[in-house]
Amino acid sequence: MLASVDSCLLAGMEGRLVEVQADAANGDPHFFLVGLASASVKEARDRVRSAIRNSGMRFPQRRLTVNLAPPEMRKEGSCLDLPIAVAILLAHQGLKPPPRSAFLGELALDGTVRHVDGVLVAARWLRRRGYEQIFVPHADAGEAGFVDGIDVIPCLDLAGVMRHLTGVEPIPAVLTRPPDVEPLRSTEHDLAEVHGQEEARRALEIAAAGGHHVLMSGPPGAGKTMLARCLPGILPPLELGEALEVAQVRSLLGELPPGRPVDWVRPFRAPHHGISLAGLIGGGSGLANPGEISRSHHGVLFLDELAEFQSTVLQALRQPMEAGRVAITRSGGSVVYPARFTLVAATNPCPCGWAGDVRRACRCTPAAIDSYQRKLSGPLLDRIDLKVNVRRVPPALLASEPVGEASEPVRERVIAARRRQHERQGCLNAMLKPARLRAHASLEPSSRRTLERWADQQGLSARGFHRAWRVARTAADLDASERIDDRHVLEALGYRLHDAAA
Repeated sequence: MLASVDSCLLAGMEGRLVEVQADAANGDPHFFLVGLASASVKEARDRVRSAIRNSGMRFPQRRLTVNLAPPEMRKEGSCLDLPIAVAILLAHQGLKPPPRSAFLGELALDGTVRHVDGVLVAARWLRRRGYEQIFVPHADAGEAGFVDGIDVIPCLDLAGVMRHLTGVEPIPAVLTRPPDVEPLRSTEHDLAEVHGQEEARRALEIAAAGGHHVLMSGPPGAGKTMLARCLPGILPPLELGEALEVAQVRSLLGELPPGRPVDWVRPFRAPHHGISLAGLIGGGSGLANPGEISRSHHGVLFLDELAEFQSTVLQALRQPMEAGRVAITRSGGSVVYPARFTLVAATNPCPCGWAGDVRRACRCTPAAIDSYQRKLSGPLLDRIDLKVNVRRVPPALLASEPVGEASEPVRERVIAARRRQHERQGCLNAMLKPARLRAHASLEPSSRRTLERWADQQGLSARGFHRAWRVARTAADLDASERIDDRHVLEALGYRLHDAAA
């Protein structure tokens, strides 16, 4: 008898359909697994055999051939255990699987269906392909249940799955429900605790409102890291679509906590400066895994000690900063991951950190300072919208009570500014292409002359010109102004023309 069930393997954020065909024929008892299976998939023969026997069912003593189609696609991972076992048992009993159904899951030797990574991604992809039912491990049913339009069958063990398929004991489907919106949590780092630093605080507010990248330069202990860690506290919670995109990346990595597949807090990632290219951008053998830039999708990527990162790692940021996604090609194929993050970087002005400080003398030679600053290439700096010098706060001010504005009212202004942008153009200002920038952020004659004159005098690149224009539009949105006035353009140029190494 022949039976066929569907499953899928993941290639980045997309799926690849796998048809598991099982044929039980007369002949010497043997179990053949064909279809370009990797070592991890070939091991499924032993797991499936033990799982069937330990589930109280009889393993067919016949000539079994299991084909994984299409044969030209390499199969890896353990998520094909359940579909292989189901196909064998259906072939032995002469049954057919439910129409438009798919199976995912790893099998333990006792027949328990175990967790596999990427169930949320697989469920969304299968729904788009027209599938109506998906059998997933019980531990993963919560994340798959957030996908509307597909019935999710939670599978505790192989025996329960077969009782469901034979109609003996149906398993109720998980009810599809939208995620519950949670109230904003209090943040550990509040802008109220920041002494002084008005220029840097304003830069963070503009960055949060428009999705702009920020570079802070200053001596050690000036407050760069603290300021960066305050940024999540002034960002709005994730929208539903954004939260599901973030959850998909975390699902691929197996990082979704049980019972909480969707989180409304924006990611904040702060990798060490010794991170590798694969760790930051994504990589690995076979198909590439998401890196830190994808983990920070719709959130903040904080790179402290920016000049200490490897030059090749920093240069690889340039394309994702522009495109909002990253395409990675490895031996197993090409994958595309989302990478729409806000970069917040911090650096010292020189190796010793004290260049330009009024209280401590710099010990570095001009050559050492030049070599240190050259690690930050012009093309990378050109993609950063806001450059800020962070200077040390006097001890007398540190001992006093902070008088700065707290994060909550700043966050309210940021939310209002973002709402204006979405109502006007459907995206944040940082994402506007030149044509849409002209359509949705037109300049007044006076502000246009100001921007053009300064761009010509300072030699701004075309990218720098448009980025300053976008920042000016965000400054106007924070002021609830429909027009971009001179003051908005001058503020944007002040951050654009700032010598971050001064």
